[in-house]
Amino acid sequence: MRNFKTNVWDFYRKNGRHDLPWRKTRDPYKILVSEVMLQQTQVARVLQKYPQFIRAFPDTQTLAKAPLKRVLGLWQGMGYNRRAIALKRLAQEVVTHHRGKIPLTIQESERLPGVGPYTARAVQIFAFNEPHGCIETNIRRTYIHHFFPHAKNVSDKKLLPIIEATMDKKNPREWYWALMDYGSTLPKKIKNPNRKSKHYVRQKPFKGSNREVRGRILKTLLNNGPMNEDVLKKHIKQKELTKNLHTLVSEGFLKKQKERYAVM
Repeated sequence: MRNFKTNVWDFYRKNGRHDLPWRKTRDPYKILVSEVMLQQTQVARVLQKYPQFIRAFPDTQTLAKAPLKRVLGLWQGMGYNRRAIALKRLAQEVVTHHRGKIPLTIQESERLPGVGPYTARAVQIFAFNEPHGCIETNIRRTYIHHFFPHAKNVSDKKLLPIIEATMDKKNPREWYWALMDYGSTLPKKIKNPNRKSKHYVRQKPFKGSNREVRGRILKTLLNNGPMNEDVLKKHIKQKELTKNLHTLVSEGFLKKQKERYAVM
């Protein structure tokens, strides 16, 4: 394990992504925003959107008050629009029940919209330098590569004790950055170790997916204003349009008034 830690630290000192903007703040809100953005999205794309989002919504109070239309408009290009609406609902929850401050306990954070076990722990680690065991894609990849090179169906339950045993408890913040940076480079050198994970799921192509249709509906309404379904059909030729419109209304993305659909 000593050699493992030495290798990871050496890599980080020489090749770490030290200039990422969310690594230069200790604000729990800004760190949480970055973590939500980084879910299933490449760092390069987040680097473009994160500064814009933070400038527009520098704190929970600003985001809570912002029209959803503005939040979704800024989010365009990130994909997975549910994350944007979850962030706005999270901000409203924090303002209403936590005086505008991100909760300081993992248990409280996990009850917030869009926050799971990893995100709750990541905020504690990166904002407060607290040593918590946690797993995300790049961390999982690093540990499978080094400790389970010939195994299959490796569960996170097997990884977590090793993650906790190798943790730098004096500097968990930078240790996790180092793990992530190291893991992010592995698929460029070898076959992705995460394919050996019990939890590995191949991401479905975006092109032609229902997710693409939902995104096009939101983009069309954001760019052109309210429309009825017949007008929308001229922009989006898709059999499931009616079903998607109803779903987007029920999920809180759209509102329907006088047969016209508009972003909330």
